Amino acid sequence: MFSITAQLMSRRSAAALAALVIGTAALPGSAKAAPLPLFPFFPLPMQQQQAPQMQAPQADEDDGAAIETPARFKRQIVSYATREAPGTIVIDTPNTYLYYVLGNGRAVRYGIGVGRDGFTWSGTQSITRKAEWPNWTPPAEMIARQPYLPRYMAGGPGNPLGARAMYLGNTIYRIHGTNAPGTIGTRVSSGCIRLTNEDVADLYSRVNVGTKVIVLPMDRRADNATGKRG
Repeated sequence: MFSITAQLMSRRSAAALAALVIGTAALPGSAKAAPLPLFPFFPLPMQQQQAPQMQAPQADEDDGAAIETPARFKRQIVSYATREAPGTIVIDTPNTYLYYVLGNGRAVRYGIGVGRDGFTWSGTQSITRKAEWPNWTPPAEMIARQPYLPRYMAGGPGNPLGARAMYLGNTIYRIHGTNAPGTIGTRVSSGCIRLTNEDVADLYSRVNVGTKVIVLPMDRRADNATGKRG
């Protein structure tokens, strides 16, 4: 009796194992088979499991590190008619350009990334602080939207603020670099103004604490080709 029982149990175990291997098992009261996942109760050893993909934290939900910046957004001197004094920064939000006024109808024009829908702003501020390879402490407003962000990140090549930062008044906004040059010319930030690391270093070398910064609203446009205000 023991031998027969053992044989039956062995056969049943083999049948159950075969059902797991082929991914099917008979449903009670039905001739049809229902699919089962392969080896559902036997996870792979930890060293064989694929590690979750970790993304580098992004200050402004950006992506585009491997995309080339379009030629029209590269730094260049353009004609720019303005009454603002030389040394003033004018941010043309709708056209995603930043102008550093040189005087005599000319300005250095940089391509920039600006705030996405609902995060643009306008007004006049001044640069109150400058920092090379700045540390990043996300403001509380950003943490509330993206709770996975770090509370602090030391400055360096992997920091979302890039190579330089210029802080605007007592606001949470900055003009800063980016490690994702493909986002220049787009609207992806939470209100900060971003330039490529090369361009932000150039601008940083031209401005001082106290420099006037004018941020134009979305409904005020400038001519893309010449930079002349419309």
